[in-house]
Formats: sequence, C-alpha cells, structure tokens
Amino acid sequence: MNFLAISTVFLCVLSFHRVLAIWCYRCTSATPGCGLYDFNWKGIGYLGEACPEDDDICMKVIERKGASETVIRDCFSSLRAYRTDIPADRYEGCRTAAHDVRLGHYVNNSIKQLDVHREHFDSTTFCFCFLDHRCNSSPYIGVSMTAIAASTIVGLWHLLSTW
Repeated sequence: MNFLAISTVFLCVLSFHRVLAIWCYRCTSATPGCGLYDFNWKGIGYLGEACPEDDDICMKVIERKGASETVIRDCFSSLRAYRTDIPADRYEGCRTAAHDVRLGHYVNNSIKQLDVHREHFDSTTFCFCFLDHRCNSSPYIGVSMTAIAASTIVGLWHLLSTW
C-alpha cells in the first residue's frame, strides 16, 4: 500500500510540467467537424492537445474568400513560425490580420498562382483566447458543455446526498 502511494505521487510529480500548459483544439477546416459553425469536438478529440509552451495562447484563424471559409485552430507557438500576419495585440478577442509589407518583397515572380504576397483571401481574422482550456471552439459548444457540467454536478450531488 505504501509503495502504491509513493509511486502515484512520483508519477504525478513527473507529469506536472504538462499540466501547466493550456489545452487547445488543433485542427483545420479540412478535418471533418472542424468548420466554423459545424464544430464537433467528438470527431477531433474532446480533450484537444496540450500546447508546447507553458505560456501559450489558443488561436483560431478564419480566412474568407468570397463565400468559402477556411478555419485553423492551433496554438500560438505553432503558428507564429510561418504566419507573418499575426496582429501584435494578442489579448482575448478577434482582430483582423496585420499587413506585412516585407512579405515577398524580394521575389520576382511571374506565376500568379504562387501567391507570395499572401493576397488570396479577402479577409483574415485571428481570434485569441487563453483564459480557459479548449477555448478556440465554436460559440455554441461552450453553452452545451456548461449544461453538461452543471447536470453532472447536480447528478453527483444527488447521488452523494442519498448515499
């Protein structure tokens, strides 16, 4: 019994560094159930994934071209390596993309389809959140998750009160 308790505490201490990271959904709209309005956490995993850095931020990138929308859900540390249009203000909320004047500046390109200046999309919006785990989902999922959590707590309270 004593060995079991010591080994449990030891494993908890070893896994503590992963607890400090924020958990975010990480998918694109090419993944089924990861669209802007048809988000389904059952298809991509309820828990999401832990972000690589301890002080990371969950992000949702919405790119629109006409009537089509592309959605990217990921951690800030994963996207900042190749996205140069991330706004400087990274507090909670949504902002339009920043314009990078140096993007493709020294490229002499005659092939229009290569889009070196990143001008394909009509509008790009970045949404940031860091106050709650898995907060880069659709707005209606949060309400249903609150209802599930409340009903679970009430059910457990009723079960424990009768026991």
